[in-house]
Amino acid sequence: MSEQSMKELLEQEEMPDFQERTVVKGVVVQVSRDEAYVDIGYKQEIPVSKRDLAVPAPDDARDVVKVGDEIDVYIKSLGGDNGGSLSKVEADKMAAWKDIEVIQANGDTVEAKIAKEVKGGLVAYVMGLRGFIPASQMELHFVKDLSVYVDQTVEAEIIEVDVQKRRLVLSRRKLLERDRAEKEEAVFSAIEPEQIVRGTVKRLVDYGAFIDIGGVDGLAHISDLAWHRVKHPSEVLEVGQELDVYVKSVDRDAKRISLSVKDTLPDPWVEKAEQYAEGDFIEGKIIKLTDFGAFMEIEPGFDGLIPMGELAEKRIERADEAVHTGDIVTVKVLRIDTKRKRISLSITKAKRDADNADIKKYIDEKQSEKAESSENTEGQVEAHLDWLK
Repeated sequence: MSEQSMKELLEQEEMPDFQERTVVKGVVVQVSRDEAYVDIGYKQEIPVSKRDLAVPAPDDARDVVKVGDEIDVYIKSLGGDNGGSLSKVEADKMAAWKDIEVIQANGDTVEAKIAKEVKGGLVAYVMGLRGFIPASQMELHFVKDLSVYVDQTVEAEIIEVDVQKRRLVLSRRKLLERDRAEKEEAVFSAIEPEQIVRGTVKRLVDYGAFIDIGGVDGLAHISDLAWHRVKHPSEVLEVGQELDVYVKSVDRDAKRISLSVKDTLPDPWVEKAEQYAEGDFIEGKIIKLTDFGAFMEIEPGFDGLIPMGELAEKRIERADEAVHTGDIVTVKVLRIDTKRKRISLSITKAKRDADNADIKKYIDEKQSEKAESSENTEGQVEAHLDWLK
């Protein structure tokens, strides 16, 4: 046996038994821009290309490792002029898959970096592993445009792991559901009707606005958004707006909260009603006829009711027998009910009081004339007596 053959045999006996597709430890002995050479105890150092050092591949391998670093590498191949091929990326992935299985078993969460939108969901990377978040698992509600999440890092829960198939499925929705349940419990245990709380407008719909109050959405019906008529919530609110809201009702079983925006604002009806008093005479326009009377506009947005029996002295069957829409009439204020927000008016009493006032004025005028006449007569008598003297 030659000296060379003996040397090779000795090296083979001393050399560990390396196998492809396994992970071993190695030491970085040389680094250039495009690759690093690693000593794993093989007969020669083996290169690791920069694309096998990290994901994404660095511009310079020296940004990832330096001489003397001990790293885990995956043996892709052995032999050849370069001694084979190694991958730090693949070794990291294999370690990550083991960690992922432990994380799932413990029920822990992971940080997922959203990479791109694909059909049916989003591609996300966790510890260097490619994962998938189905569209239905991203939010509590349907999201039309998932691209807004690209480049974001979100907390997620692992719902499926298959190491052999390299399959990793994640869910953000499950975390949001748990978070919502905790917030709901806190809110519903503390909130009571008639409270005023701070909220944020989350969503506007044709019939009202959903307002977030401490992590729970309450509904403010469109009729409770303002004291005046609102055709669409966007006329008075905008998404993201912070405001105070009044709690109208709480249904703990159905998990529903009814809110009001207008009840936190001054009531213009009350403010206007304070300008009038029972017994006042006011003038207004008939704006609506009903089976029970007629509504008169006192001011724009401020109406009063003239009951059927207060429209005319004589008995009438229909309001249009006494007044018509558009008529300008004088009425007397009979009653102001601020709690029920109603004002009762009367045409008949206004006329009757006016007639009484005219009669009183006539009587006063006659009495005044009589007094003047009496004074004149007395003066004439006195003058005649003086003449006789």
